Amino acid sequence: MTIRFAQPVDASAILAVYAPFITGSTITFEYEVPPVAEFAGRIQAIQQQFPYLLAEEEGNVLGYAYASRHRDRPAYQWSVETSVYVHPAGHRRGIARQLYTRLFDLLVRQGYYNAYAGITIPNPQSESFHRSMGFNYIGTYAKIGYKMGTWHDVSWFQRALQPHQINPVIPTPICHVQDELSAGQ
Repeated sequence: MTIRFAQPVDASAILAVYAPFITGSTITFEYEVPPVAEFAGRIQAIQQQFPYLLAEEEGNVLGYAYASRHRDRPAYQWSVETSVYVHPAGHRRGIARQLYTRLFDLLVRQGYYNAYAGITIPNPQSESFHRSMGFNYIGTYAKIGYKMGTWHDVSWFQRALQPHQINPVIPTPICHVQDELSAGQ
């Protein structure tokens, strides 16, 4: 299995992993599967600042993970939200763990300090996985999302990515970290 940076051309394969979560679950609050071109645009937009990774085996995308902006105000710029999705064929193989481990390494290199994950509950597998990755429960937004005919709660989890510093440097865009990694190989 290979973990690499996703490209907009991977949008169709990544969307194939994500679509069942949209149409058959409340794990995501998205209602409709977006068109491939729109999804490719999302990947490209996220990659202006954050890592967007995928796991593939023999050309098949088995999962993906990415970080995104937590909030818009400047004081939040050292915090990210993280997401990870794995195709059922990749469950119980450590794919999510490998994706998150790589994602967190990149986020630290960029200068981020906090990672947050919102989990629609109940979802004991995701809650257990995030706890095993060092996330701690910090609170629940009650009945924040409506999907599939009912209101849903979202529990929030936090993970420190590195020790907090006074006067932190503004996080570096992922393209600069990618360049450093390429130069070092």
